[in-house]
Amino acid sequence: MYPILFKLPVPDFLESIFGTYFTVYSYGFFIVLGAIAGVTYTSYQAERKFALPFDKINSLFLLLLLAAFVGGKVFLYLENPSRYANNFKGLLTGKGFVFYGSLLFCIPAMLVFFKRNKLPVYEMLDIMAVTTCIVHIFGRLGCFMAGCCYGIEWHGPIAVTFSDPVCLARPLDQPLHPTQLYGASMIISILLVLLLVKNYQKFHGQLFLTYLLMYATGRSIIEVFRGDVSRGFIIEDYLSHSQFISLIVFSVTAYYYFRLYKKSRRIRTE
Repeated sequence: MYPILFKLPVPDFLESIFGTYFTVYSYGFFIVLGAIAGVTYTSYQAERKFALPFDKINSLFLLLLLAAFVGGKVFLYLENPSRYANNFKGLLTGKGFVFYGSLLFCIPAMLVFFKRNKLPVYEMLDIMAVTTCIVHIFGRLGCFMAGCCYGIEWHGPIAVTFSDPVCLARPLDQPLHPTQLYGASMIISILLVLLLVKNYQKFHGQLFLTYLLMYATGRSIIEVFRGDVSRGFIIEDYLSHSQFISLIVFSVTAYYYFRLYKKSRRIRTE
């Protein structure tokens, strides 16, 4: 689509640092918008419920930013170790992240932060479930603009064709499944479900666990239409790395969901 959102001319005295133009990339722009929206929602909810000051929210998001970067890069490396064995610097660029890596590194980071700051863990996780959806929606729109996470060839009514050589989709000038929009639509649907479940919540932590269950299921389905096969397979052409991780996430989450549900049900009947 439009991997470069716009360019701004740079004053002469700054050209040695930034070049002739300061380029604003669509992916980074949407990530920033998502982060602002996520911080705003989290700050409002945490301050309203737990009187948590903004500086604590700021510290939380800085911690999550670090965890997301490290986790996304670690999982990127694990998808194709031989590719980065002799090119470790390639991991340190702004390109290439694995969302599951970011998510699975952010979860323990959140747990540590909540416990150290004596916050109710499950209630904060419920807030972060909605926050994650908000940030991720913007992220998927950024993916669509940049052409990453692209789909396989398809000539259907809503196929999308990428032509800008700067974008990451391959091959160019060929109709593909708009998997980025599938992902954004899925996450919007999850967000709506979470807001509905919130009104009938049976136990703290339910929103976060519901998010994980729904995302793991939806991600496994969308993987069928993904065309960026460089992410690798556990079973060639049948089970991708992301589908394998989804299976593990779903299984572990389902265990904790029913465990907490049974516990809350027992408490209500006592």
